Amino acid sequence: MRLDKYLKVSRIIKRRPVAKEVADKGRIKVNGILAKSSTDLKINDQIDIRFGNKLLTVRVLEMKDSTKKEDATRMYEIVSEVRIESDEQA
Repeated sequence: MRLDKYLKVSRIIKRRPVAKEVADKGRIKVNGILAKSSTDLKINDQIDIRFGNKLLTVRVLEMKDSTKKEDATRMYEIVSEVRIESDEQA
């Protein structure tokens, strides 16, 4: 399954165009390698997503073409969620 579709179906990112944009800006790594939105995911892949001041790391547990909201969280496991301190001084 494509990375952008997985992020949408699992509800990690709400909309597919947003997931595509985040990936194409170089903010997502799959297994430590910079990923494009078209990257194919497999079960047990580790995804690192940088959201502004937060780094979210998840492991892929399931692949489904569509899910209900309650089932979406079973598709992945949160490995870590780290707040990133900015180097810039305001």
